Amino acid sequence: MFVQADNLVAMIRTICQAAGSDQREALMVARNLVEANLTGHDSHGVGLIPAYIPTALQGKMSIGQHASLISENGPILVVDGNMGYGQVIGHEAMAMGLERVAELGVAVVALRNCYHLGRIGAWGEICAGAGYISIHYVNAHGHRPLVAPFGGTDARYTTNPYCTAIPATDENPPFILDMATSRIAMGKVRVAFNKGEEVVPGALIGPNGAPTRDPGVMFREPSGAILPIGLHKGYGLALVCELLAGGLTGGGAFLPERVTQDTIVNNMLTVIIDPAAVGDAAAFAREIDDLTAHVKQSPPGPGVDEVMVPGDPERKSRAERNVTGIPIDERTWQELIETAGMVGISLDEMNRLVAA
Repeated sequence: MFVQADNLVAMIRTICQAAGSDQREALMVARNLVEANLTGHDSHGVGLIPAYIPTALQGKMSIGQHASLISENGPILVVDGNMGYGQVIGHEAMAMGLERVAELGVAVVALRNCYHLGRIGAWGEICAGAGYISIHYVNAHGHRPLVAPFGGTDARYTTNPYCTAIPATDENPPFILDMATSRIAMGKVRVAFNKGEEVVPGALIGPNGAPTRDPGVMFREPSGAILPIGLHKGYGLALVCELLAGGLTGGGAFLPERVTQDTIVNNMLTVIIDPAAVGDAAAFAREIDDLTAHVKQSPPGPGVDEVMVPGDPERKSRAERNVTGIPIDERTWQELIETAGMVGISLDEMNRLVAA
């Protein structure tokens, strides 16, 4: 089925409010998840609600929380998320960082103890939209490990996203590099599993360490593992995320004693830079434009329509899905119906919301 973005926002907002969120929080969660769907990242879209709501109802994530400033030292801000919705906490933490970078030219936000932050590119887009560069390192714990270290045969940490965002110029939209340090995100494994599809080659191993394309290995016991992106290079970057996002912020790296909570604890170290505080911002913009033009002039290879830069695929998907609607596979739709039922929303009401 295909659902228009506004209708999907209304549906998710209604579910979140029924679970206990106020209107502001429910709308922030809904908009963030639907925007992920619009950009083509269904892994971080509304399909997360069947995980979010039970976690909230069980008290393993805290509804109605806000970011707390724990300490500040010049450009450095230490922020606690109080295990609130990442869609709210991430926004508030970035607002603190933007206020500080405007004053000092640089800000470092050490965010810890936050429930799932969603698509990290959303936080990079906020910084880029304000005219700043931002670099984000993220780790997670609180649930079972998902990713095997390079050369290993079982999971030892999670998908640990990395993001760099660079603001738009007069000629080019923002440059947004947002990626898991694993070959694919766990959400993309879930999407493939729900659709009954195989994952791309080289992304998964089974519990015996043998390569597989079956996403079901991540949903059975004993479970398999996702592999790092770029072999040892992605593995190294994942450990950087563990140490900077988890260790340095005080939120904790992925260790066995942090598996038992059965929730998602995200930590994120964000560095925000004002280009004008470093040098000639206009000259930097020209470099962005010249480099973008240079790489895009490369002749496309077989099966490739055009050479793109980070952020282009998301903008292309957004333009298409704003017209066609957002695809929701049957299994995800059934999971959303079941989740809505947990908070007293009927099937008739769900159908009315998506068809409005």
